[in-house]
Amino acid sequence: MRIICPYCGERGNEEFSYLGDASLLRPDPAGAGAMHAFADYVYLRDNPRGSHREFWYHAAGCRSWLIVTRNTSTHDITRVEFACDVAAARMASFEDEG
Repeated sequence: MRIICPYCGERGNEEFSYLGDASLLRPDPAGAGAMHAFADYVYLRDNPRGSHREFWYHAAGCRSWLIVTRNTSTHDITRVEFACDVAAARMASFEDEG
């Protein structure tokens, strides 16, 4: 599998470390049922088939955190984004709602 790093270009996946599901949102520790929500957050994971967003770290390159959208059946990568850009966009959308 080849990942196109926005800084370094196309690289083999051996340069990267897989860190897990990028679609999960951390529960609010002060929220109702926080203990149960955190148990689900830590231990319950889906194993999706098809398009899925994942955290990858470019350990042997620019050391950027990336969010890679990958088809789990074919390993085709349709999008690679800097994780910090995705987080900033998510924060902006929360601010727009509030």
